[in-house]
Amino acid sequence: FMPVVFLLKPGSIERDERGVILDARSSSTLIVSQGCTIVVDTGQKGDEEAILQSLEELQIRPEEIDILVNTHCHSDHCGNNHLFCRARTLAAAAEGEMIASGVRVLATPGHSPDSISVVVRAEETVVLAGDALPTMGNYLKKVPPALHTNRNLALASMVRIMEIADIVVPGHDRPFSLRKDAYVALPFQIGSKEH
Repeated sequence: FMPVVFLLKPGSIERDERGVILDARSSSTLIVSQGCTIVVDTGQKGDEEAILQSLEELQIRPEEIDILVNTHCHSDHCGNNHLFCRARTLAAAAEGEMIASGVRVLATPGHSPDSISVVVRAEETVVLAGDALPTMGNYLKKVPPALHTNRNLALASMVRIMEIADIVVPGHDRPFSLRKDAYVALPFQIGSKEH
């Protein structure tokens, strides 16, 4: 049995001509592993409808989510945690911690001291990177997130992700393949929904 990964909502980031961030909304992702449902990041306030719509299409109600994981505690990643009031929130998850079968935590500090990524061993290895790898541009240019608490740690975390991922779900962009250096087609799903 392999976990299945569904993108509920792609992340986005808007900047002005000087590069100042005007709006940032994180990706939100669902993982189903042996009947355990996990949501990673819940986006910014105002993203509720998009997340609920995607769950409805998958015939999953918010109260059926078992575990909620935030890649870090910034408001653009946990603004809709309230939608999943029955879920157990995984806080301060440790390196290597198994969340469910085929799903584990990767410590990826640098953007913030508490940044983690979620590694899913599905048909391909998918890393839900949060802001450890916020956009495909960061990957292609090999530059860490502009906002970081420690540049060297941020760069080391990016390298760790690139060493293991086939596909990255970045914090503020659409999923992309590291094998093809290209975006993955939406709607994004890895694995079969038949569980």
